[in-house]
Amino acid sequence: MMKAVLTIVCFLLILTTSLTAINAQKCKTGPLDLVFIIDSSRSVRPFEFETMRKFMIDIIHAVDVGPEAARIGVVQYSSQVQNIFSLKSYTKKSDMVKAINEIIPLAQGTMTGLAIQYAMNVAFTVQEGARPKIPKVAVIVTDGRPQDRVAEVSTQARGMGIEIYAVGVQRADMNSLRAMASPPLEEHVFLVESFDLIQQFGKQFQDKLCGLDLCTEMDHGCQHICVSTPGSYHCECNPGYKLNEDGKTCSAIDLCAEGKHDCEQICISSPGSYSCRCRAGYQLNQDQKSCSMIDYCSFGNHSCEHECVTVLNGYFCRCHEGYVLQSDGKICQAKDLCNSVDHGCEFKCLSTVGSYYCVCPEGQLLQSDGKSCGNPACRSANIDLVLVIDGSKSVRPQNFELVKQFVNQIVDSLDVSAHGTRIGLVQYSSRVRTEFPLNQYQTPEAIKNAVLKVEYMEKGTMTGLALKHMVENSFSEADGARPLGRNIPRIGLVFTDGRSQDDITEWAKKAKDAGITMYAVGVGKAVEEELRVIASDPVDKHFFYTTDFTAINQIADNLKLNICGEESQGEVEVKDPCACESLVEFQETTLSTLEQLSKKLAQMTARLEDLENQMATRK
Repeated sequence: MMKAVLTIVCFLLILTTSLTAINAQKCKTGPLDLVFIIDSSRSVRPFEFETMRKFMIDIIHAVDVGPEAARIGVVQYSSQVQNIFSLKSYTKKSDMVKAINEIIPLAQGTMTGLAIQYAMNVAFTVQEGARPKIPKVAVIVTDGRPQDRVAEVSTQARGMGIEIYAVGVQRADMNSLRAMASPPLEEHVFLVESFDLIQQFGKQFQDKLCGLDLCTEMDHGCQHICVSTPGSYHCECNPGYKLNEDGKTCSAIDLCAEGKHDCEQICISSPGSYSCRCRAGYQLNQDQKSCSMIDYCSFGNHSCEHECVTVLNGYFCRCHEGYVLQSDGKICQAKDLCNSVDHGCEFKCLSTVGSYYCVCPEGQLLQSDGKSCGNPACRSANIDLVLVIDGSKSVRPQNFELVKQFVNQIVDSLDVSAHGTRIGLVQYSSRVRTEFPLNQYQTPEAIKNAVLKVEYMEKGTMTGLALKHMVENSFSEADGARPLGRNIPRIGLVFTDGRSQDDITEWAKKAKDAGITMYAVGVGKAVEEELRVIASDPVDKHFFYTTDFTAINQIADNLKLNICGEESQGEVEVKDPCACESLVEFQETTLSTLEQLSKKLAQMTARLEDLENQMATRK
């Protein structure tokens, strides 16, 4: 075992000088089976891997290689293990160097325990070129914490006679290195600050094992490191320090003071190196040099009801338009515009988010100016009305219930019957569905019950497809629309809350060309330009918009007035007196009237008899 130690330390000594000097003073090695176990995880950057590549090549040049001398194998690992070449693969240094230069790093995890297991079960077997009774040495080079367990498998490997050297670089975990290495640990565990310094760890052993060590035989005066050379010595400094002019003492290299850094804000010097930091309120970016202002809002604990705005060293809350920030600095409350503007409402003003609307007392309707009140809509004539409502995902279930109330509010204002006004309902999202055609229900109660049972579709907003369906199907005689010759107005009302995902222009024009009077009602994110394309002329009387679903009652009241105007153009229902159903109705009405008259006559006769009896009694 000591022979293996002498061999390893000797070739590490050789790395500290040029190859010419190495060949001149290297230790002669006896038979040795040496396997490099190299960490090629993603944390090892390309230039760092090149340093490890040179590290292995320099050691190969420094030892005696041959079938009866040193045999060398190389294994790389990350999340898996890859055998680069085994102990039996090559006997020439040139072949080994060529294979090492062709290694492609695996760039995955750090399964060091798996690599040790592979070395024990495969790399150091007779089949792979290991020789009985020849020292077996494994040199593990890693830069990180293992992602698997290493203590148990390392113990097994050492028990099989494998001497393990653990070399850690930068982020390597010292506890893991000590768990892997053979005793004594001070001779088998090495930790260096960077890959550039990986060759430094063997210098302290060179003269001890390869010849007279003047550094130990005399008072050399070196502050940091004494390096023996044949018949002499010289002083060197630890990484990050430079040798002073006296050739013995060392001074820290201050890269920050020398301006040799790329820090955007603050440079923190360490011997031979530096690190960047940021001022208060900033954080270091991934490049470890530039700084960005800390986004305190991104932490998710700001409690702002509406918007969080990041500022230097903190944040503040901001409300949406139409809201006012409360005294707690977080909660927002809607502005009451009714109390802050001249609303002009004749009866009552109601505030909504960032807006307001006027309402009228029961029995009156809001007029076209949106402020004054008037008599209810007329009920004297007939229309065929198809409502096309948006059931897309953006509407949301609670707002869809308000839409259904909006529909029923319109139904209440119309004279619904088989011969009077007919109403059909279509819902659309990514597809179109007829909820009920014009000829399905003949009473307001039946229509309103059907509306309340309509199920929310969700998904997309294909308004153009809905218009096509309305023109081709909803106003067909098969779906209950009455013939154009009867001069009954056809009215289509489209209700939407967002931008259409398809083209609406073609079928909006075809609807109006087909004699359908089109109304467009938009809420929230509805696009005014699309609403105006859908609406009939004059557009201002056929197009309505509000920012909030809670304000659609106002739109319903305005629609009643306008639809009444369309309704008055239709024919008044005049029933054919010769029709069978009219005769039956007439007979039933007449009999009911006669029955009521008979009851009244009997009551009057009884009262006359009472009066006569009273008069006779007085006489």
